[in-house]
Parts: sequence; C-alpha cells; structure tokens
Amino acid sequence: MKNIYFAPLEGITGYIFRIAYDRCYGGIDKYFAPFSTPSENCPLTPRETRDILPENNPGITLVPQILTRNATHFNEAAQKMSELGYHEMNLNLGCPSGTVCAKGKGAGFLSFPEELDAFLDEIFSYAQKHGLSISIKTRIGRKEPEEWERLLKIFNQYPICELIVHPRLACEFYKGQPHLEQFDLALANSKAPVVYNGNLFTPDDIDNCSATHAIMLGRGLLFNPQLLQQTADRTVQFDYDKLWEFHDEVYTGYKKIMAPDIHVINHMKELWNYWGGLFPNGKKLLKEIYKSKKYAVYDSAVNQLKSQMK
Repeated sequence: MKNIYFAPLEGITGYIFRIAYDRCYGGIDKYFAPFSTPSENCPLTPRETRDILPENNPGITLVPQILTRNATHFNEAAQKMSELGYHEMNLNLGCPSGTVCAKGKGAGFLSFPEELDAFLDEIFSYAQKHGLSISIKTRIGRKEPEEWERLLKIFNQYPICELIVHPRLACEFYKGQPHLEQFDLALANSKAPVVYNGNLFTPDDIDNCSATHAIMLGRGLLFNPQLLQQTADRTVQFDYDKLWEFHDEVYTGYKKIMAPDIHVINHMKELWNYWGGLFPNGKKLLKEIYKSKKYAVYDSAVNQLKSQMK
C-alpha cells in the first residue's frame, strides 16, 4: 500500500483525536495538524501550541500546518514550530472556506499568482537558511481548471518537499468529481513528489488511485475508521466494539481538557456527523445525541446505541 497521510480537519483532528485513532487503528505514516493562523506578534496561540506539543503527540509523525498570505508571519510561525522540534511545515493553499478565501488565504491565495510567487520565494529562502522543509497542500485553482498549469509552473521553481493536490477548485468545495486530468498533469510535470487527496472513500478508490508516492485521506477515514484495514483485507468486517473504544477514548480525552458539557458534546457531534451512517437503524438515538447538551443525556443515547449493536 502507498504511504498514507491523515488530512487536517479543523475542529476534528486535534491531538486528542490523533492519538486515539493511532492507538485504535494505526496505519498512518503522517498526520497533518489543523492549520495555525499566525498574526502580528502572535506566531502561535496557546491552543495551537498545545495541539502540536511533542508530548501531546507521542509515537506519531506530525506535520504542523500554517495558513497565511504574509511571509513574515509564516516564517515566525515556522521558527516557533522548529523550536518545538519540527523540521517540516505545511502551507495551506487548499482551504475553500468562503471567509478564508475572501481574505486571500488558503485556496483564495491561488487567485494571486504573482503575489503567491513572491511569498513562496521569501518563505523558501528562510527555510533553506534554517534547514527547514516546506510541503504544500493545494487546490488546482480558484475558479477554472486552466489556472493549474500556471500554478504548477510557479510551484516547480521551489524545493517543495511534497505537493499535496486536491484536484478540485476552491469554488467547488467538496462537490462534484475531482479533475483527475489536472492531477495527472501534476504527476507528469511536478518536480516535487506528488500526493493525492480527495474523494477516497472505499477500498477500490484507494486501490485505483493513480498516485505513486502517497495518498492523503480525511473524510474517508471519518466515515469509516477501518477503511485502511478493509483495503488491506476485503474480508474484514466492521468492528463496532473497536469504534466504541475509539469513541470512549476521544470522549474521555475531551472531557479532561474542556468544559462545560456542551463544549465537549459539540466536539463529539462533529464526529457523529460522519459516524451516523454506520447506524442505519439508530436514527432515533442519533437524534437524541444531536439534541443533547448535558453528559447524562448524551451518555444515555450512546449507551442505548451500544446495546442496540450487540
């Protein structure tokens, strides 16, 4: 199997989730942290720092991610990350959020190729001076697939350690089919190793992916945490006991660092947005989970769901 990376998903794949997933399922070669957004005089917030602290991420390979269009801010965040022991940072040019793109960040930065080129020149100059590596996670453009050819030429000017390509446009969000011809263009012409990301939900999707270096999965592993095991062995049945073990570890971890009840439960609801499809006969109990605001109500619905699956 190709190298497997876990995509960063804001509000979901923090260190509590990562460590629980790695212990319960494993199989991930690199985890990418949800993006940090450096600003003037604040390269990393306390929350962002806590998420990537090495002691909070034992036994896994983690790559911190930075979202900005300001080269000075990127370099200052990279310095802080390097002081924590990280030698690779990932630049987010893939976030399609409207509020992010409106600020010219994430995939919105792709609309300004000349500014992007100057930005890359500055951050890669800094990285080379300080012995750091930069990978890039990107969309193929903002509005038109034809933007990709010019963007790829810009990327090829810099020593990108890995180019992670989600072959959709920013305006497409996660809808429609990826533009695989644009990904093939990257495979054929990129000077950096190319990683595929996007719409990998089944074992066949993974097996048929044309990427040769690595693939990055995100939503596919949330919908089915056992996707990798079922790709390696098609006879593997879904293990609900393992899912409950995973659930309980994440839930307990959140309760240790968050308060009040509603804050923890809202984080768990983010996961249930994906896990709900695993319980076709549990619609009533899932509604109770989504409506819950207190631990007692949430726990009752979850425990009933557990009993239903035995």
